[in-house]
Amino acid sequence: MTGTTDADQAPPTPTPTPRSGPAVWKGRDLTHPEEWRLDLSGPRLAEIDSALHAARRRDLTLLKLTAADFPLPALAADLARLAGDLEHGRGFAVVRGIPVERLGESAASTVFWGLGRHLGHPVPQNADGLVLGHVRDTGRSPSDPAVRGHQTREALPFHTGGGDLLALLPLRAARTGGRLSLVSSAAVRDAVLELRPDLAGRLYRPYHFDRHGEHGPGEPSCTTAPLVSRDGGPRGAPSMRYDRCCLESAQRFPEVPRLEPADRELFDLIDSVAGSPEYRLDLDLRVGDLLLVNTHKVMHARSAFEDHEAPEHKRHSLRLWLAFPQGAGSQDTRPWVTLRDVIRPRSTAAPGGTNSRRSPA
Repeated sequence: MTGTTDADQAPPTPTPTPRSGPAVWKGRDLTHPEEWRLDLSGPRLAEIDSALHAARRRDLTLLKLTAADFPLPALAADLARLAGDLEHGRGFAVVRGIPVERLGESAASTVFWGLGRHLGHPVPQNADGLVLGHVRDTGRSPSDPAVRGHQTREALPFHTGGGDLLALLPLRAARTGGRLSLVSSAAVRDAVLELRPDLAGRLYRPYHFDRHGEHGPGEPSCTTAPLVSRDGGPRGAPSMRYDRCCLESAQRFPEVPRLEPADRELFDLIDSVAGSPEYRLDLDLRVGDLLLVNTHKVMHARSAFEDHEAPEHKRHSLRLWLAFPQGAGSQDTRPWVTLRDVIRPRSTAAPGGTNSRRSPA
């Protein structure tokens, strides 16, 4: 993970206790997809088309398009219910059936942005200020420290995303592979307590995460934060931050403390539990399915994939990092500022590319 954090100084290590509640789940127990999926009906799809037309009439740049500019009289209530489950329930949801093939990439991007604005506030995903991201294989090597996982076709182990809420909308699928999986961060944390209580205290120690160059001049090259924070109450799920690739890549900086053997044992255990059939949930995500993930509560992974030869058929998803309206439950965070991974743009100059694009005509 990349970005700045409000947890640069580790709090005193709390006494870990097991968790209960809807955020603590195992993939093998989630056998009813309709419980976390919203299937878009004909009237809801008509609302989306109407909102798209309204956005076109306003002729606003995408960055200036708000929820009010993308009116969804009935669907907004459905999204509000999903938002409640994202913050207080399982921590993930799927909105099925956005007609991305009919819409085309440009209009689908506006629909994606408009739906996202009903759930939170988009925050930058890199130091150039990009807020609407594109997940696709660029052909670059994952061994390059400047390359981020979503730019490759390699498998991505379980990790937490940026912002408070991760939104992904597949526009095209790979030829084979590319399956997305989720796991409850609280369930993984509880497994560490049960299987290796001697390692549990390390969850609360500060670690360094490589920012992969996504920072401005004079800013640190790494984020410092514990793997688990906000650990209060037997029914309250902790907030987890984990990305082994960034943790190990940070070791390239001489000023970063060396990882100890016990740290790597902890990482091995997290990876093993998260990837096990008992804990992980493999998603049947289709083109046009909007995936929403509370990054404090849920980690996600992606299998390696083989892509199509023709560029116009290659795997491609849109991505937003969203901040919850009140910083995911924080009482001392300004509205619309995510608790973690706020990447400050290198320049306040107007960004180009996707960020300055107007809604499609």
